[in-house]
Amino acid sequence: MFGRYQANGPTRLRIIILGRPQTYGGRFIAWIVLLIAGLLEVVWAIGLKYTQGFTRLIPSIITIAAMVISMLLLAHAMKTLPTGTAYAVWTGIGAVGAAIMGMVLLGESTNIARIISPCLIVIGILGLKFSSH
Repeated sequence: MFGRYQANGPTRLRIIILGRPQTYGGRFIAWIVLLIAGLLEVVWAIGLKYTQGFTRLIPSIITIAAMVISMLLLAHAMKTLPTGTAYAVWTGIGAVGAAIMGMVLLGESTNIARIISPCLIVIGILGLKFSSH
């Protein structure tokens, strides 16, 4: 994840990971970084349940690490992506992921409204992603 890739050629595509992306390739990387940040938000949201109020050491360490890394990656993605879009996508991934994982891992109810609602969030996320410039 840490490193540089530079392609020489007519497009001069330059991708710098964890630096300030400058080109189209950097924008693509920003979206990947935002996706990873969103997935880590799911980890810490579910992890909160397993910490039992931060009384269990290992789940607490994992949850706090996921929180910190998720925020750092979100901040990095916001260097390139519009703030409103990045934040909405990040929270959307977290909300949908936490809802799905709650149903799968924690035995939360799976009625039709709880299945359709995350689908509507995904539609909103895709709308933001494809309408950002």
